[in-house]
Amino acid sequence: MTTRDRSPEATVSQVLGWQPELGGVGSCYPSKKPENRALDTGQAIGRCVPRVANARNPVSLFVLSVLLAVSACRSDVPPPQRASTGASRGGELVASIRSEPASYNRYASDGASTATMVVTLLTQSTLVRVNRVTDELEPWLAEGWKTASDGVTHTMTLRPDLKFSDGHPVTSADVLFSFQTAYDERVGGTLGGVLKVDDKPLAVSAPDARTIVIRFPEPFAPGLRLLDNMPILPKHVLETALASGQLSSMWGPSRPVAEVVGLGPFVLTEHVAGQRMVFARNPHYFRRDQNGIQLPYLDRLTLAIIPDQNTEALRLEASEIDLMTNGDIRPQDYAAFKRLADSGRLKLLEAAVGLDPDFLSFNLSTAQSASRRLPWIGRKEFRQAISCGVDRQAIINAVYLGTAVPIYGPMSPGNARWYAASPATCVADRTRARELLASIGLSDRNGDGMLEDGTRPVRFSVLTQAGHIRERVVSVLQEQLRQVGIAIDVVALDPRGLFKRWQAADYDAIYFGLQASSTDPALNRDFWLSSGPYHFWNPGQRTPATPWERRIDDLMHEQMTAGDLAARQRAFAEVQKILADELPSIYFVAPRVTLATSSKVVNPTPAPQGPQLLWSADTLAAH
Repeated sequence: MTTRDRSPEATVSQVLGWQPELGGVGSCYPSKKPENRALDTGQAIGRCVPRVANARNPVSLFVLSVLLAVSACRSDVPPPQRASTGASRGGELVASIRSEPASYNRYASDGASTATMVVTLLTQSTLVRVNRVTDELEPWLAEGWKTASDGVTHTMTLRPDLKFSDGHPVTSADVLFSFQTAYDERVGGTLGGVLKVDDKPLAVSAPDARTIVIRFPEPFAPGLRLLDNMPILPKHVLETALASGQLSSMWGPSRPVAEVVGLGPFVLTEHVAGQRMVFARNPHYFRRDQNGIQLPYLDRLTLAIIPDQNTEALRLEASEIDLMTNGDIRPQDYAAFKRLADSGRLKLLEAAVGLDPDFLSFNLSTAQSASRRLPWIGRKEFRQAISCGVDRQAIINAVYLGTAVPIYGPMSPGNARWYAASPATCVADRTRARELLASIGLSDRNGDGMLEDGTRPVRFSVLTQAGHIRERVVSVLQEQLRQVGIAIDVVALDPRGLFKRWQAADYDAIYFGLQASSTDPALNRDFWLSSGPYHFWNPGQRTPATPWERRIDDLMHEQMTAGDLAARQRAFAEVQKILADELPSIYFVAPRVTLATSSKVVNPTPAPQGPQLLWSADTLAAH
């Protein structure tokens, strides 16, 4: 899953003093050296977007293939933005994180957790990066690329003299190895699926040590943005493990942290379970700032493991931590933080409406007994009644203290490019909710104010995250739905326990959230498509279980393949409309994001997508 539009206050921290010129169809290459030699590391942050064509779904077998001719033409990009000032090298910061990783390996079967994503951001790098403030594609390990006139063949060039954190040189063989790992079914991770188009793998070849040719099986609108979540692995470290089928067990908390080798700004030096993870500067990191200073600025970054948000807030107030990985502060903490900010002890940063709203998702798996034990959960009218009977503004007032907006569909208005306002079945109308419930045979038969299905009460359980604002939202839902005649049992679990129950389809409903990996829905196909592993209410379907899911599959294929943005937006608007009607997951509010840091933090680059500050950890600095 994934995220989007940007606050006007947010500034891009990578500074460039020159205007790159591009050559080739959809290319992203500087055609001349910048005058400032510090830029030789290639922080070319312009609007380098590959030529958009058409596309489909995700990926799975390793293919080495093909070089196609690249036609040439000129394309201009706007000048890059300048970075923030005041940062200097040295010092350390402490950030909180609410869970810890089961693996440090993004490719592993348990490598899709938020904690693993954060470790990956700190210790690994990708060929290209989507800037979370500008939402534009930037050269990263690749210094540039050209897209052929066929729209599907991209020729990328690695930066010279790249080295892994252990000092070993990086070559195109490491890129090929990374694709091979993603597509190896023995590894068992989700990246292989994400890196497919129409269920076909990308064809990858390496004509020399610095050149990679990537050919998509068909036109794909997001193009190379697909690679934003694919870290480049060290072949010299992991080749034997992949060959023996053991790679998924590498880089886990039970193994020495020194085994983790990467291209990110930091290296993992310590992990004390339940307490902290410590990261030190990677001496071989490739980026420099506009003054030629090697990044990252920080000598050390510590992630303090603090599952409880109350404790997290208190430790930030006491200056025991400097920032939060899941950076948005809770509404009930705002007044205290504002007083501290006014006294100069904290800084508050606004990052607009958040991009990843939480949702109440029902277990619609046909293989799970809940759908038979509670057959009304599978009825659209029941889910519409739930949405209808909830007063969203009351949630905003009671839980978010006014710092959220009501929503009725799966997208946040913060994602302006893809958001389409979803029509509500009804708004906070308990009478209409009871009518919908009566239409499927649920009524108060014994006069106690609660509904029954025959002789059984209409009652279901909702799993949610303990110690999180989600638990408070579910408490409000519990009381509001009691007034409609529906009983809810709240089951609060830690994130790992929640995920295990979801994986086993052992639940009635879950109030949770997913962090999207991109603002573009085409890059979150694992959620939208019925076959996707994160199609939350009924994942991994061999064929669409319902006609409306089949229609969504077709629309998502249109959204991925359409040649112009307007057509893609129309297709996805219909997806949102269908989901707002069928309501397999019900969305209530999208919170506004306010971030807090200690006064020690310098050069933060806030984004509405989590991790709101650590996405650009290499440019964070400390007083």
